Amino acid sequence: MNTETIKITTDYINLDALLKLAALVGSGGEAKVRIQGGEVQLNGETCTMRHKKIRPGDTVRMADTLIRVE
Repeated sequence: MNTETIKITTDYINLDALLKLAALVGSGGEAKVRIQGGEVQLNGETCTMRHKKIRPGDTVRMADTLIRVE
């Protein structure tokens, strides 16, 4: 599994924006399909809300990539 750390300078980032920032998806439309399709986990649980607020300390997993948000 690949582990990546993403640092944000705001209080939170939306899940779909995080996937784009991490280059796990090529567009917002792709992010929407993958999130709503149950391919993304937030803190170990499947998350289907694309505008879910991701805050420092959260982890997001898609396929074989784990993102730690700082």
